[in-house]
Order: sequence, then structure tokens, then C-alpha cells
Amino acid sequence: MFPFTYHRPTDLPTVHALLGGNDEAKLLAGGQTLIATLKQRLASPSDLIDLAAIPGLAGMSREGDTLVIGAMTRHADVAASPLVREALPALAALAELIGDPAVRNRGTLGGSIANNDPSADYPAACLALDATIVTDKREIPAGDFFRDLFETALEPAEVILKVIFPLGGQGAYEKFPNPASRYAMAGAFVWRGMGKVRVAITGTGQGGVFRWSEAEAALMTDFDPSALDGLWLDGDAMISDIHGTGAYRAHLAGVMTRRAVSRILALG
Repeated sequence: MFPFTYHRPTDLPTVHALLGGNDEAKLLAGGQTLIATLKQRLASPSDLIDLAAIPGLAGMSREGDTLVIGAMTRHADVAASPLVREALPALAALAELIGDPAVRNRGTLGGSIANNDPSADYPAACLALDATIVTDKREIPAGDFFRDLFETALEPAEVILKVIFPLGGQGAYEKFPNPASRYAMAGAFVWRGMGKVRVAITGTGQGGVFRWSEAEAALMTDFDPSALDGLWLDGDAMISDIHGTGAYRAHLAGVMTRRAVSRILALG
């Protein structure tokens, strides 16, 4: 690692003071991406600001017809939460599929969506569930939050506080994981309710997570896996690397979408 100054503030004003005017500072949430990047000497922040000691950034609650999850809530806690399992079981199931036990017990919701890895799981949930990302400055609809590979709508020195997930309807997430990293080579989160269907695809797109509008339109007409017959994502627009071609990932996305639809239908 390159040398840096480590800070563990206990309130947001201190975080703001540390970030103010310092473009070289980095926020540390779960650290599952950042620490590895530092170890590989691919980043050299002047300051590392750990959010773990700030009260109120972790935890889950049901507020009216929404589920609210703090940005520093760890994946394992989301997966095991009786509240999440009852209110939004698809989200608990998604969290249980992230990485391995070590990753789930350190990684956080806020860290995942702020990093916006193109193969991460939570961005698909946020997009499909029409979540709202709440920061210390504003509220950002998920559709406006995820912009490109590792790029979000977050401004410099903006801190994610929590994510609000609307409740109602049914959802399911299916993914084909990379056998080593457990990142999604293709993942599909399907949600239906209130006369709408949303399909979010992760792990495949060259621009990161995205809505599959053609699949949504087909499923609005007939919510059945067969409604997707003849629909294909453009393999040339998908990620192609040593793990799989764009065409392969496009095929996997279709398979995962069909599986998610079948899972929802099985719920009755």
C-alpha cells in the first residue's frame, strides 16, 4: 500500500470537515473493494475516512409502506434479518448470494452501491425495486443514481445515509456467479406489482446495471417465462472478458430473467 492517514470519525460533521477541499480522501465503508485496490497499489488516497463509528448509519426498519436500510448495514445482516425476510424476501435472498461469508460479514449496502461495480448485486435490486438513495444532501431515485461503470450521481464529499425500498408486489433475483469471485456474470432482478413490471440486469452491460425494457413490456402482456421467447440482448453491448463473451453473458441474462419470473410465479 501507499501511505495514507487513517481517520475514524464519530459524527458526520467531522466527515465533512475531513472531506472538505480534499479530493484525495476516500470514504471507507465495508472496504471489500477499496482495501483490495489499496493492496494492489492501484489507488493512493491521502486520507482514508472510516464510517464504521458513526451512529445511525446501520440498521433496518419498516416505515409505513417502505423498508429503510442504513448505508453501513452489512450484507449478512440484511440476509439474516427477520424484518427483511418478511417485508422484502427477494432482497434478503439477494444479500445471501453476495460473495462468501467473509465478504457478507464486512461488505455494506452503501459501499456496494457507491462503488457501482458492473457485476455487483445490490444495484439490480435498487433499480428493479425503484429504491431511493438518501444522502446527507438529497434523495436520489435509483434510476438517476447509477450512471456508468463505477460511476454514480454522487457528488464529491456526498455521503450515503440510507436506502429506501418501496414495499408491495413480488420480486425475485437470480444470478449466474463467477465461481471464483461470486460476482454476477449475469444477474436479473424481476419485480411486479401495482400494474408494473421492472427487470434490472447486472453483470453483463458495458455501462453497468440497466433496465431491460423489452423484457418488461413482454412480461406486462404475459407474465410468464415464455413471454421472453425470441427476446435477446445485444451481445456486442455486453461485457466480454476472459470469463465469457458478450454473447454468452447476453444469453445468461435471458436465462436468469426467466428463472426469476418462474420463481415469482411459484410464490403464487
